[in-house]
Amino acid sequence: MPPTNRALHRQAILMLLLANVFWGVSFPVVKAMTLLHGQLLAGAGAWYTISLTVAPRFLLAAAVLLLWQGRRVLTLTRGELTQGGVMGLFAAGGMLLQTDGLRFTPASTSAFLTQFYAILIPVYVAVRGRRNPGGRVWLSSALVLVGVAVLGRFSWSDLGFGRGEWETLAASLFFMGQILWLEKHEYAANRPGMITLVVCATIALIFGTLMLATAPGTAALVTPWTSTPWLGFTLILTVFCTLGSFSLMNAWQPKITATEAGLIYCLEPIFGSLMALCLPALFSVWAAINYANEQATWNLLVGGGFITFANVLIQLRPSPQLEQAEARANL
Repeated sequence: MPPTNRALHRQAILMLLLANVFWGVSFPVVKAMTLLHGQLLAGAGAWYTISLTVAPRFLLAAAVLLLWQGRRVLTLTRGELTQGGVMGLFAAGGMLLQTDGLRFTPASTSAFLTQFYAILIPVYVAVRGRRNPGGRVWLSSALVLVGVAVLGRFSWSDLGFGRGEWETLAASLFFMGQILWLEKHEYAANRPGMITLVVCATIALIFGTLMLATAPGTAALVTPWTSTPWLGFTLILTVFCTLGSFSLMNAWQPKITATEAGLIYCLEPIFGSLMALCLPALFSVWAAINYANEQATWNLLVGGGFITFANVLIQLRPSPQLEQAEARANL
């Protein structure tokens, strides 16, 4: 890899790490919003409160991007509309399946199965490209799964393949589809800002429709917007976990391989766990909710260590086999 490409590659890795930090913030924020919804919307259904957490942030993000693009939005191409729309469908489908799956399976099992795309992406690349991406890739993927299992305190005794497990695996496939669709060569000329706008608008449309369909009444739609803490949480999710993370993802992920991206995204629960060590107490004071800080455990240290080592391992020396396999797979 030429020096210029190596520098760009390193920058892409750093930008995607920052995207993971932003997504990590969403873990304690969403948990805090769930507790706040219990106070503001007692008796509201689960699907309504879930859609109320997702729809506003993507609607606001789409509005900001629309204003930011201004007249340039009139130059939106068919390729950008197609790529962003499909990615939005993949993301929304994954969120819906993962959320419903959580109703029927433990959170630790959900966390483990959701990250299965770390191994599914290189499998797809190997089959589609008819070329082995290399032993280091398989080892890194396996280490990531071990790390996620330790981090999430996954137990084989809790694993029994029912509705929750199958839905979560399907969610992982949807998230894999989102990652792969962003890498497609035919969309290389698409503008990241336009892609992000379409992605956010698509997700906002899907979850906005669900929110309106499941709302118990007009009051349930209005009440959250009168709560200062709720508005603050929504603003955090919009600025950092939606605008920030999706913009970084769409701009920088295409500059590395899909396999590398899948492994990097598995760092998200580490940052989420780190954020949960300090933010909940602050949120509790601000929003008058009962949400205690989590404690650092050996699971965080060991699981995080496995995931981090897996990413370092695959970055130590770029694999020509991986790049060739993804090129043959049209990625």
